[in-house]
Amino acid sequence: MGNIVHTFKIDLDWKLISLISQLDRFDSAWTSIERREGQSLKQLKSIATVRSVGASTRIEGSKMSNDEVEILLKEIDITKIDDRDSQEVVGYFETLDLITESYHDITITENSIKNLHNILMKHSKKDEWHKGDYKQHSNAVEATLPNGTKQIIFQTTQSGVPTKNAMRTLIEWYRNDKIIHPLVKCALFSYEFVSIHPFQDGNGRLSRLLSILLLLKHNYRWIQYVSFEHEVENRKIEYYKVLKNCQSKRPNENINDWVNFFFDALINIQEQLMKKLDVTGIEIQLSPREKAIIVFIGNNAGCKSGDIAKKLGIPSPTVKRILPELISKNLIEKHGIGPGTNYTVK
Repeated sequence: MGNIVHTFKIDLDWKLISLISQLDRFDSAWTSIERREGQSLKQLKSIATVRSVGASTRIEGSKMSNDEVEILLKEIDITKIDDRDSQEVVGYFETLDLITESYHDITITENSIKNLHNILMKHSKKDEWHKGDYKQHSNAVEATLPNGTKQIIFQTTQSGVPTKNAMRTLIEWYRNDKIIHPLVKCALFSYEFVSIHPFQDGNGRLSRLLSILLLLKHNYRWIQYVSFEHEVENRKIEYYKVLKNCQSKRPNENINDWVNFFFDALINIQEQLMKKLDVTGIEIQLSPREKAIIVFIGNNAGCKSGDIAKKLGIPSPTVKRILPELISKNLIEKHGIGPGTNYTVK
């Protein structure tokens, strides 16, 4: 079933329809899960934010680990953000935070996208000359290889009038199309945005942020509790390969490969989210504190009771009382004795 959507070709075959159905079945159950999992979700959002910020900036060449990102975000001091990696991390965090907190109020317009780019780049002195404005020079999508060198993946829309026209056309299509499924629209918008590469720099990071924004605006609220960016980082080679293969056939290219990649990534992180929450069996009966402790241990294997108490704000005696109960329920494992005692999820 070949279809022309915007300027692309897409085959709405049974595989694609099945992926959409799988994603939407999960979403239909999310409201009840969200209502039940309050405290655990707050923790998951905090973890996902650090992972997302770290992953999306590393895709573009940053060297900061998730631990370094977490420390920086806890002690943000603008006067100390001198190196480029830190500037990109803080800019990404502030943009992501704005999106997750205010997505209802952010309209999909050229001005709002330029504003998000301005926030994304605002701490980078190197980018002051172009932040919030469309590119003035032609650019290309590049991949940073393990040895630090860069490889051109594909050429992008020419600067000036071609970029302005392409962005205006993309946004008009997105706002006016009432037929295509929202998930397909999110995937297509993300692909076309990164293909146009409308800004001088920051396009890859902003494309992933826009994916989150569009998913949230279409009520896929679970996306903020897992890291889409971390999934892309783990599949970086595949990510660039799919983009390159689709791009090589521009214009009027068939982008089924990209849509399938996009959906497969979403399904993978859905499954990760459910594993972290594990809302079946005995865990449904756990208290919010017990659930929060399990989620924390699952994301911090080898942690100690003091770490759990400090990070979750639960009194240490309470943590020490709960841990043996979780062990007896065969939900976590204890390792070592004395000061070296640590815990992992079974």
